[in-house]
Amino acid sequence: MLFGSIEAGGTKFVCAVGNENFEIKDSVHIPTTTPEETLGQCVEYFKKFPDIKAIGIASFGPIEVRVDNPKYGYITDTPKKHWSNTNFLGTMKKYFDVPMYWTTDVNGSAYGEYITSIKNHNPVHSLVYYTIGTGVGAGIVNNGHFLGYIGHPEAGHVKLKRAEGDKDFKGICPYHGDCLEGLASGPTFDARTGKKGKDVPLTDPAWDYVAYYVAQAAVQATLFIRPERIIFGGGVVSEEFLDMVRVHFKNIFNDYVAVGDLNEYIQMPKVPHNGSATVGNFSLALKQYYKDNIVKI
Repeated sequence: MLFGSIEAGGTKFVCAVGNENFEIKDSVHIPTTTPEETLGQCVEYFKKFPDIKAIGIASFGPIEVRVDNPKYGYITDTPKKHWSNTNFLGTMKKYFDVPMYWTTDVNGSAYGEYITSIKNHNPVHSLVYYTIGTGVGAGIVNNGHFLGYIGHPEAGHVKLKRAEGDKDFKGICPYHGDCLEGLASGPTFDARTGKKGKDVPLTDPAWDYVAYYVAQAAVQATLFIRPERIIFGGGVVSEEFLDMVRVHFKNIFNDYVAVGDLNEYIQMPKVPHNGSATVGNFSLALKQYYKDNIVKI
């Protein structure tokens, strides 16, 4: 069987087709422009695969995830230009009469890591996946289920203790200023240094500030959720950066409860090449396929 995946990001959409073993058979990157153009290209891509049984969609947000809400399947009040009030799921269903699973981009990534841990015979039953990139978001999987019913978690907008030396930086979040996203997302490097993060050496204080804020997010997740793993992905994250995060986490947390080896507890994604969401979408599409067909029977 073949399944489709759409990882809808603010910069690009990654559309892919894979099998029931979650192996990619084909994929394409589509620039995120307007809904009409971008979704139109998604439709044309999947028309080439008439045997697809289901599609998993993981989208940037905020999105409406309540199935009984009239706006279910919509991207709602997003700061992404042109995309507010976009009926994403409805557009795809207009062209493809197959089961579709609808969730957030970070939920897709979190589920991909969850499924991969099972495939690798080292199951992680509870995890938090943060993406630290253009924005900051988190997906939470607990025993195979996502957390969040009336809406998806907005862990990128929690408030944090400000770092000494960084208190004059107002943050870049248009809603909250100095929330986690406003202090630790990729564009904060431009705002602090005038350079892209990739061009800022790790010795620059900006990296230590960001690591301090990300460590606080890990502490919050630990205390509220008690996951087995906290995974960080996205363009800001590297193993060297996570070493800095682990140091701050240890200092802040002060061994309050046991979390095990920090190199295992706080880690990068196991799925290579930023493919966690695609694997997650294939799995969620398969899940929706079986759910819909059991209901029909």
